[in-house]
Amino acid sequence: MTPVYRAPRETDFARFPDSAPIVIDNGASTFRIGWAGEAEPRVSFRNIVQRPRHRSSGETVTVVGDTDPALMKYFDCTRTSIRSAFDDDVVYQFEYMEYILDYAFDRLGATSEVGHPILMTECECNPSFSRARMSELLFETYGVPSVAFGIDDVFSYKYNQKLGNCGEDGLAISCEFGTCHVVPFLKGQPVLGACCRTNVGGSHITDFLRQLLSLKYPYHVANFSWEKAEELKKEHCYIAADYMSELQIFKNNKEEAEEKTRYWQLPWVPPPRDEPPSEEELARKAAYKEKAGQRLRDMAAAKKSQKIADLEEKLSGLEDLMDHLDGADEQEATSILGRSGYLSQQEIKSDILKATQSLRKAKGESNGNEENADASGADKYPLVSVPDDMLTPEQLKEKKKQILLKTTTEGKLRAKQKRAEEAALREKQEEERRTENPELYFDELRARYLELSEKVDQRKRQKVNGNNNSSGAVGRGERLNAVQKERMRLLTTAAFDRGKGEDTFGMRDEDWLVYKKMSKESEEDDGKDDDESELARIASKIQEVDPTFVNKHDAVEPAPDPHKIRPLTAEDFKIAIGIERFRCPEVLFQPGMIGLDQAGIDEMVSISLRRLMEDESVKERLCQSILVTGGSSLFPGMIPRLESGIRQFRPYLTPLKLVRAADPILDAWRGAAAFAASSKFGKQTFTLADYREHGESLFHRYNIVYTL
Repeated sequence: MTPVYRAPRETDFARFPDSAPIVIDNGASTFRIGWAGEAEPRVSFRNIVQRPRHRSSGETVTVVGDTDPALMKYFDCTRTSIRSAFDDDVVYQFEYMEYILDYAFDRLGATSEVGHPILMTECECNPSFSRARMSELLFETYGVPSVAFGIDDVFSYKYNQKLGNCGEDGLAISCEFGTCHVVPFLKGQPVLGACCRTNVGGSHITDFLRQLLSLKYPYHVANFSWEKAEELKKEHCYIAADYMSELQIFKNNKEEAEEKTRYWQLPWVPPPRDEPPSEEELARKAAYKEKAGQRLRDMAAAKKSQKIADLEEKLSGLEDLMDHLDGADEQEATSILGRSGYLSQQEIKSDILKATQSLRKAKGESNGNEENADASGADKYPLVSVPDDMLTPEQLKEKKKQILLKTTTEGKLRAKQKRAEEAALREKQEEERRTENPELYFDELRARYLELSEKVDQRKRQKVNGNNNSSGAVGRGERLNAVQKERMRLLTTAAFDRGKGEDTFGMRDEDWLVYKKMSKESEEDDGKDDDESELARIASKIQEVDPTFVNKHDAVEPAPDPHKIRPLTAEDFKIAIGIERFRCPEVLFQPGMIGLDQAGIDEMVSISLRRLMEDESVKERLCQSILVTGGSSLFPGMIPRLESGIRQFRPYLTPLKLVRAADPILDAWRGAAAFAASSKFGKQTFTLADYREHGESLFHRYNIVYTL
């Protein structure tokens, strides 16, 4: 609520002379101030203080009441916390109270020296210390001539008594911002010794509603401000006649629950739709793509031309070198080879052949027949055909290596050719068996597939779990098979044992036999790959006969679909307020829902009546005039629920009458304004002289008596 202010007119001060009292309803929620005898307060604003900073200069200002939207242009009100002078309806922060009084007196038109008597409301059984500090603030800071304090519930009850809503004997149930009170009245006077209080009020309902919505919609927590929760509480919350029955409706009856649910639509902007590109856009993208492709092709062509030029230059240099060697004698040829870095003419010829093949490949020409390929393979080992007496010791060592490598390569080629011949023969035999007896052939394939599959699976398990490991511990040695262990032993022996720590491997001819033995071991390892390839071949054969067959070794589990983010819709920004409508106000009757071990407002009536040292007839008379006041009494269903709750603590068929105040919010101020305008007001004030004579002890030894 934005602070309400009506500038005082000259006629106002004419009507109210210097001695006209000022009436203040100092509520924890709203501060109201006006002149005695009026029907409405002059100024009303939220009883809070904020201290935002200027956006540019960083200067701090004090803002009383709700934030003025005009200040948002110059001050950052989002980073400041809201301060209140109250704690459970008792003033304890008098620094903030001074800011509030400054703002109120300024809006009322009073000067720095307030020369008017003050009547201020307070809660029941307000501590004397709080009343003393408030009087000190009014006397010392504002120069008030006299001060009087009164209970807001009493003023509201007496005002409604004049309207005929309640009698002299009755009860006042006040549901305020931070607390709830029950005050009994006998012969028009409050019995403060029998009043009852619980620290639950409208602020707790607002906080509870905010917490529930924040837990229900965690992605919209920023939208659940205290002010918005207060607005939703006032618009949608109600008191359930039977709390458990209302819960069952929302649990079982969906149609009725839907009717009682209210919705709050948050601002939502639909995302832009993806429209198909136009023909111009497609043409532009195609042109850009073609341009980029042409640039890449040009770069590839330039790179290819450069490579061809480099190969031609290299080939030309090698041919010139061969020409010089052909026309030179032996000593000159050795000198030329030493300068060129080659060991023999065979190496130069091998490089010429490689350069020629690379040049043909770069130009896109054929590399020739298989004879050229065989020749290229033979030229990989140029020292093999050179006699030993024409080679140096280093070349002899290199020749031995080339002989071993050539022998190994030729052996692998022969083995490969032999395997190809065996495969062709096996295919021919299988074709004959399939032609003679297809069913038997298919059964044999199935049996062979199961055998190989089990063999491959067992080998994989051994790699993971180790071989013959009964102890459960899997070490490096246990994970290696016999072939791998032998290879490790040979490598260790070659590196350390032969030279006693020195790298002398290869100095003797028998050292090179290790390569041949390791090559055989590699062939044994290749048997594992042969099993897997044979398994794949048999699986393909089975699939030719049975298309529904699936090779479990080739089957790949489908990858889960990546999580797709669903686009947000207007429904995601719709806040449903259903069970929260009656669950939040229920804390007035069940404070244990928010962790407070206190009595509800219906039970408070029974407690207050028990504290009265009167007979049952007096209590029955009080129950026939119960006034419900305060802002929280405006919830729909409050009076029936209170009546139902109070009857549970009263004797059977006891008369009971509950009435809501004419205006639960303003009746306290109106009652105080009427009392301040009466002749009884001057008899119950504390003057400045009394304060200076007795000091704070005056408020500790004297209790105010309300003879309204």
